Amino acid sequence: MKTSFASNENLLEEKVSFYKNLLNKVPNLIFQLTISSNNDFCFSFINKNVISLFEINQLELKEKPIDIINKKIHPDDREDFFKSLFTSKKNNQNWNHEFRVILLNNAVQWFSVNANVEVDSLNSTIFYCNLKNITSSKHKSLKLQESQTRYQFALEASKKGIWDYNLKTGKVFFSKESLEILHLNELDDITDNWQWDERIHPDDLVDYLQNIESHKENRTPYFENTKRVLASDGSYKWILSIGKVIERDLNGNSIRIIGTHSDVSSNKEKEIELLGNLDIIIEQNNRLLNFAHIVSHNLRSHTGNFKMLLNIFDETDDLISREECITYLKTTSNALSETIDHLKELVDIHSTIIHKKEHLNLNVYLKQTLEVLSKEVKDNKVTIVNKIGEKDTIKFNPAYLESLFLNFTTNAIKYSHPERNPEISYTSFRENGKVVLLIKDNGLGINLEKHGEKLFGMYKTFHKNDNARGIGLFITKNQIESMGGSIEVESKVNVGTTFKINFNEEI
Repeated sequence: MKTSFASNENLLEEKVSFYKNLLNKVPNLIFQLTISSNNDFCFSFINKNVISLFEINQLELKEKPIDIINKKIHPDDREDFFKSLFTSKKNNQNWNHEFRVILLNNAVQWFSVNANVEVDSLNSTIFYCNLKNITSSKHKSLKLQESQTRYQFALEASKKGIWDYNLKTGKVFFSKESLEILHLNELDDITDNWQWDERIHPDDLVDYLQNIESHKENRTPYFENTKRVLASDGSYKWILSIGKVIERDLNGNSIRIIGTHSDVSSNKEKEIELLGNLDIIIEQNNRLLNFAHIVSHNLRSHTGNFKMLLNIFDETDDLISREECITYLKTTSNALSETIDHLKELVDIHSTIIHKKEHLNLNVYLKQTLEVLSKEVKDNKVTIVNKIGEKDTIKFNPAYLESLFLNFTTNAIKYSHPERNPEISYTSFRENGKVVLLIKDNGLGINLEKHGEKLFGMYKTFHKNDNARGIGLFITKNQIESMGGSIEVESKVNVGTTFKINFNEEI
């Protein structure tokens, strides 16, 4: 029996020696760690590759295993290392963990450990461990993560969003930043391209679709478009989209487009404002040019009369002729004074940078005008039709509104048709968000084909009326336009005239 036991013991030792030699020769990093029920550590086996790589000497092998671990593992990773190890021990589950090791030359290497776990008869936990050097892949992963972090920071700093459009499926991905531009989030579930298209302002949709189609067909090197897009709060944001096809099929058809979104509302609004100001400047320059022509023409006429009359006065000794010249000079002087007053009034209108504007009740000002003109209205048997709402108001200059009602009403009476009693109607309503006033009469009317371009000119008259001076419409038009409004006219000879005043309350 003793011989048989010894033989079996020798055989077991040979097998153990064989397997140790085998494990020492394989290229893997293998070791066996045993943790007792009292949490004592023991390296049951460490192959030569582990000893060599981790540069463990004979003195260290005689130390406590936990001291070896503490010495080799990076200080920042020790806590997580032991936490992961004891969690695996507690749950009796496989152990998988990544950590850094400090070698003798202070080089830091990344390793992953994968271990099967079992509990023996003494209630000790045995870890059969395989190590893998993952330094290269870890560095690549960290660099990628760092790059993604920088990219994300750049996106957040630039306030740009990312979109990724799959043309085959019609699905589109919007980044968090892209959705935030429209005050949306991931819960709004915008995953189909049509959900984006239906948010685009109708006036901008055709241009947007044409731009993206041109790039899909490879007619443009990239896609770029600025349009208004509906945000969740009901407002429209100006969005700049830039993208490029990154994938095509064998036939050259576009499959996938990626790009960025930028909120350019502020810049676009400034651009619109600048263009609006440019239009105002151009219009103002045209008015100034027109004003210069008026001044030149009218003053030249008066100075010409003065020169002619003074020449006659100097060349004649006849007292009667001289008295006639003086009478004509007085008449010319009065006309010049009146012209200067008109020009001054025009200068006042255009030189006022900020016009006084108040909330004015249209009905109140109309009634005031009709009271002032009550005698003319009665004497001429004028029928007044007031369709202005009792509470209809506009933001306008008080003096200009008085002038507007007075000029249009007196003109309607002055140019009434001789064969019928005058009728003047006043109507107010809103059109495109702005207040509109219609003043309609049944008077003589104007041949717009013949006189349309001269209708609002200074000193332009179109009927043989001794009281006509041709200044009222000119002044009124300038007053309306100086407040940002506009005026239109429809007229037919012997039928009547309708003036349409469009007020601009935004200025």
